[in-house]
Amino acid sequence: MIRIAHFSDLHYGPKNLTEADHCFGVAIDQAIARGVDVAVLSGDSTDHALDLHAPSAERLVTQVRRLADHCPVLMLQGTFSHEPPGTLSIFRALGGRHPVHVADRIGQVCLMPGGRWQSSGAWAFDALPPGLLALFSCVPTVNKAVVASVVGAAVAAEAVGEQLAALLAGFAPVHRRARATGVPSIGVSHGTVYGCLTEHGVPMAGFDHEFTTGTLFGAEAQAFLLGHIHAHQGWDQESHAGRQRIAYAGSIGRFHHGEAGDKGFLLWEVDAASAVSTLHPTPARRTIDIVFQGKPDLESLRTAVAEQGVAGAHVRVRWTVCEEDRHGVDRAAIEEALASAEDVKLEGRIVPIVRTRAAGISQMASLAQKVKAWAQATQADEIPLLACLAELMATQPQDIATRVLTGEPDEDLPSAEMPGEVDVLETAVHD
Repeated sequence: MIRIAHFSDLHYGPKNLTEADHCFGVAIDQAIARGVDVAVLSGDSTDHALDLHAPSAERLVTQVRRLADHCPVLMLQGTFSHEPPGTLSIFRALGGRHPVHVADRIGQVCLMPGGRWQSSGAWAFDALPPGLLALFSCVPTVNKAVVASVVGAAVAAEAVGEQLAALLAGFAPVHRRARATGVPSIGVSHGTVYGCLTEHGVPMAGFDHEFTTGTLFGAEAQAFLLGHIHAHQGWDQESHAGRQRIAYAGSIGRFHHGEAGDKGFLLWEVDAASAVSTLHPTPARRTIDIVFQGKPDLESLRTAVAEQGVAGAHVRVRWTVCEEDRHGVDRAAIEEALASAEDVKLEGRIVPIVRTRAAGISQMASLAQKVKAWAQATQADEIPLLACLAELMATQPQDIATRVLTGEPDEDLPSAEMPGEVDVLETAVHD
């Protein structure tokens, strides 16, 4: 049996440095304390391209070196937008008591006695090296642009899935040979499994995802270690290949608001007939969402703060208001109420005013007809509107203002239902 510490989606960068480094450091401490035999980083170790002198690069190199001083390390190429090609090459020369293998191409690599890595010359071994301790089949992120240039953009997404299914099926005979000699087989990849859930609980269903559980199990590896999706989840199957398991480790920390579930790393125990994994949580930061369906109510906010205890948490306050109420939100007061929080993010959604247009209103001859058309389009009562229009046409503005200011009753207000109403209005308009 081999014990593997599976880390994924570290996303080292200026924005995430504090969270990523704290969580990854604690995870390494736990892995070392549990005496793991090998460590796997299944992609997206960086959040974007990093300069070597950047603090994020220095901290990541330091942590991986600390890990390599304990056990052999395998690092997989992740999403190109997070890890541009060549980003991981520096880790090959990192040194340490044990080597770091960078898997930036499709292929297999064996863990040998003494903690050495031995790579296949092609995409798979023709013959397994004698004495190997474990076999790793590595499928880094596939460049869909390259596939699109060959098969066309319209069918590139489906072609990637089809080719990966064929590749995984091609690994199966090698995994069977390893299993026959008592050697565990482990797949490592970075991509999306059809039907998996994101960290926000959204199912990933579509034809542009790289894997299905069927194609992954079809590789006949005992374990498949995945990266890319930030929520920990897994699938199990009993088959002629033994007890197989596929699992995402999830991101090492909580990098966004609204992420559900624990963050951490997976401790795998894999032999030639079975695989099990256990999530070991890291001290990821606490996030709190406070949502208002309307203008934020400060009293309700203070109550929520008292009940949930926001001290040291990352808090997001969301609200939805009409456009005319957007300036009534007191952002300073909200921030003051959340002064004990580590970070406060305010997100207001403005509902724009929608004006209904009455078709053909500009072609109507009289103002009364236009009022009626507008009232019909907006489902308003036209009778008081026409009565007010009649008063405006028949009364001097100063008389109307005097009556409003003195509070006199509108006894002489023309009735909108009186006979000849339209004729009177039309005469007033034309005059």
